[in-house]
Amino acid sequence: MASSHSGGSQPGIQAAELGFVVALAGSGSLSAAARELGLSKAAVSKRLAQIEQRSGVVLVNRTTRRMSLTPEGELVVERARRILDDIDELAALLKQSHQRPQGLLRVNATLGFGRSHVAPLISRFVKRHPDVQVQLQLSVNPPPLTDDAFDVCVRFGAPPDTRVIARRIAPNRRLLCAAPAYLQRRGVPKQPKDLAQHDCIGIRQGDEAYGTWRLASGKGARRRTETVKVHGSLATNDGEIAVNWALEGHGILMRAEWDIARYLKSGRLVQVLPQWDTPEADLYAVYPERLRLSARVRAFVELLQQGLTPG
Repeated sequence: MASSHSGGSQPGIQAAELGFVVALAGSGSLSAAARELGLSKAAVSKRLAQIEQRSGVVLVNRTTRRMSLTPEGELVVERARRILDDIDELAALLKQSHQRPQGLLRVNATLGFGRSHVAPLISRFVKRHPDVQVQLQLSVNPPPLTDDAFDVCVRFGAPPDTRVIARRIAPNRRLLCAAPAYLQRRGVPKQPKDLAQHDCIGIRQGDEAYGTWRLASGKGARRRTETVKVHGSLATNDGEIAVNWALEGHGILMRAEWDIARYLKSGRLVQVLPQWDTPEADLYAVYPERLRLSARVRAFVELLQQGLTPG
């Protein structure tokens, strides 16, 4: 009784026996299975009997010449094949993570930021990793997350989807700004509502409501948000053009600090309503879960983080 009790406490099928069960199912007979596994027919028969005893189900119908799987046996073999495939895939992924970055890397970024910041980093990346070929596509809006056309997307704002990995690369504030000449001519806004009386340069990008600016001030319970409907005679889907229009004194612009920092520093643009916050749009590298261990993706995302971190 003691041996029966100890045997019953073990799992029905142990991990090491999955390959045995799959080989048995594919061979058609105990003799053929014995030849494939390099065992005697008696050893194969004994091992099968032990598995069936522990699991409490018959896996194989035996006849003198042939054997066939029982319904329980078919279920076990189907699941065992899947588990073994997963193990093989995991081994391949782990091996891939230790490899030198190589192969094709498809990158997507927004027009202005991709041209100004991502393209120069790709130049550095391929010099460092000559076995990687990079294709860079710039677009106004990020591609759908269900689209398998890209390996890494560099985008502003975290995607609302848990099926992808979104790694925060760098902080990014949107700021309101205008040329000193414009503010001298039209006056400096004191409150968000004043923006409605100004020429505001519009940028049609992403899914945000066009022509609506949200500004917030204060902390915690005292924080309040104001929404302002703005208008102006100029609008574009290209951020670089919008910045140039602001530099030329055409109006007030809401733009990422990345794109205007040098002009604020030189004084060619002046921040407007600096005590008010606009919605954040931190920079993220987004890539599919299946590429988590890809050597080329990891190396590129690490370079993005090094190259785009402020300071």
